[in-house]
Amino acid sequence: MFHERVECESFVWRWLPRLCALPLLAMPALSLAQSYPAKPIRLVVGVPAGGTNDVVARLVAQKMSAQLAQQIIVDNRAGANGNIGAELVAKSPPDGYTLFMASIGVSSIHPSLYSKMPFDTLRDFAMISQLTSIPQIIVVHPSVPVKDVKQLIAYAKAKPGQLTFAGGTGSSAHLAGELFKSMARVDMLHVPYKGSAPALIDLLGGQVAIVFDQIVTSLPHVRSGKLRALAVTTLKRSSVAPEIHTVSESALPGYSITTWHGLIAPIATPRDIISRLSSETAKALESAEIKEKFLAQGAEPTPSTPEQFRAFIKSETDKWASVVKAAGLKPE
Repeated sequence: MFHERVECESFVWRWLPRLCALPLLAMPALSLAQSYPAKPIRLVVGVPAGGTNDVVARLVAQKMSAQLAQQIIVDNRAGANGNIGAELVAKSPPDGYTLFMASIGVSSIHPSLYSKMPFDTLRDFAMISQLTSIPQIIVVHPSVPVKDVKQLIAYAKAKPGQLTFAGGTGSSAHLAGELFKSMARVDMLHVPYKGSAPALIDLLGGQVAIVFDQIVTSLPHVRSGKLRALAVTTLKRSSVAPEIHTVSESALPGYSITTWHGLIAPIATPRDIISRLSSETAKALESAEIKEKFLAQGAEPTPSTPEQFRAFIKSETDKWASVVKAAGLKPE
């Protein structure tokens, strides 16, 4: 009995200090979660100010700054179609104070278009949340004698290689057209432009026949009668123009392309910081203020968990790699 009591007391005194230390070991992580953010956060946008990417970034930054009681500063680092800004963030300290505005181009299309990428989105970044889902719209010049997608397909088949569609090489507009060609089994001619704005100008002037454009920029021209809308490219109709059919329901079941944005951070960013940013992003996107302002950009707020966003980017990357390969586009 005596020996058993001695052994018991020995066990208690041997392990008691270690058990007491466990809460202390958890304190650094707890303290980090409670103190973050302790200084301004930089949100890098890989395009110049003024475009949809920049507008979405500034709306979200303003709303989350108020929620976090710490300023989020938008830093435009344009160059190499967004790759320069993404590389900067990938190589930044993983402390939650440098984030990147991910998009369909730089995060999912570029890996199959560039032979040498300075980063790998899935390897070098921690996902925070998707922000938007923006439909594209197929618009034609009024001189093109078609009023819906079925007629467009028939017209393209009757004039192989003659029907032109405009867009920046490797852009979402270009790949939307290539996906359409593949699924509809038609031959249309891609006319490369340096951006969507000059492509739209030439469409309005009748120099090209078709543009796969973001809905917010083309819709005013559709409603004024200067362009004709055939369909939106998302699986569901857009809340901005619910009267316009989708490509999928019109003629090509499963056809889908969505322009999107999201927040990502360097890969080793602490999990509790990623979780905090993700929850704050969801809170911002659920606000009536953000929903109203996003709607003005043709965007649907699309919050997601980090895990959902990673799976989405993986699926997008695989999808566009297949389209690039089928279209015979050569990596630069």
